[in-house]
Amino acid sequence: MARPTPPKDPGALTRFIQGEFHARHRARLPALAALSEEVESIHAGRAGVPAGLAGLLRQMIGALEVHMKMAELILFPAMRKAAPGLDLPIAALRANHEDHTAEVEQILGLTSGLTLPAGACASWTRLYAETRAFLDDLKEHIRLENEVLFPQFETGVARHG
Repeated sequence: MARPTPPKDPGALTRFIQGEFHARHRARLPALAALSEEVESIHAGRAGVPAGLAGLLRQMIGALEVHMKMAELILFPAMRKAAPGLDLPIAALRANHEDHTAEVEQILGLTSGLTLPAGACASWTRLYAETRAFLDDLKEHIRLENEVLFPQFETGVARHG
């Protein structure tokens, strides 16, 4: 399925990010963590089990929620008003993106790059397919903010990474 084209206008882009990514992360991630918990429990001790994935996904729920609330309640409204002095909140969100990218690497490590073991059950297969979809969404979310949205408001003061 093709992704919708993000708008160029920064105010519209902030709304697009909220509707396209924030809403989907909130909807998908708790179910993904629960599915991972199920797979880890049922297949405990089996080679290739992504032990710890559910915990990492639950950690990401909290981290992403803090990140998204900061964007929705502080940064995005300020961007919509073209407020000056956004370098520090943007730097904070860029730092969050680096943390999320590190968590993605941990997920890939725990799952052998989302490679299913031979004979994986339907739940395990669904877990990895849905995890891939989440990671693809997160990657695009981060790209849109880092490469498209944030540069429109940065003045170079406090630019992180």
